[in-house]
Amino acid sequence: MTLKYIIYLANYSDGILYVLAALLLVALAVLIDRFWSLRSTILRGQSVIRAAAGLPVLRQGELKNLLQLAKNLPEAALVDTAMQYLDTTSPEAMASRLDETIMLIAPSLDRRLWVLDTVVTLAPLMGLFGTIIGMFHAFNVLAQPGHAPAEVTGGVADALVATAFGLFIAMLGLAGFNALSNQVRLVVHQLDSLKTMIVNRTGNVSAMPVNRAVNMQGHAHFAAV
Repeated sequence: MTLKYIIYLANYSDGILYVLAALLLVALAVLIDRFWSLRSTILRGQSVIRAAAGLPVLRQGELKNLLQLAKNLPEAALVDTAMQYLDTTSPEAMASRLDETIMLIAPSLDRRLWVLDTVVTLAPLMGLFGTIIGMFHAFNVLAQPGHAPAEVTGGVADALVATAFGLFIAMLGLAGFNALSNQVRLVVHQLDSLKTMIVNRTGNVSAMPVNRAVNMQGHAHFAAV
């Protein structure tokens, strides 16, 4: 397939193939950008999860080290929230604060995925539209005197290229959309895992001063007796 023939097909669909080519470029740009970003987030987030899992308790010092490890990851917002409310809230309140942080982070994880969703829906429709326009050109030959049947069948074949191209873009976009949605799900799962670790490990820390105070009051009472 030569460049001249591709230009002929694009003109035969009245430029619809040019629009489909632009949709393909947009879909590929979103796929590459989001795949690279989410994959990096997942791999780096695993190191934060492993570091938190290896700590029996999380105090301000440990949380500060986790914050430095997380840097600009979504996990950094959770660790920062835990540092702010470590000594002032109960485990239940801490869990609610972390859930709130996750809800604020979640919309940024699937940004621009709506573009892929739009391409998946729009590309087949645009391809069908281009085929209909090509069919107009193909059957217009019948109105001309001395036409050859091969001209009509050849025109129909050329018109179907737009539909095939639109379906190809839709299949590619659908596969990429599902793959990126799965990566978003993995990132959210990492955030939920880190939230659980923070609640479990900071709840014991916040309870330690209370228990110590109770014990000290008990000793003082027995000493007074």
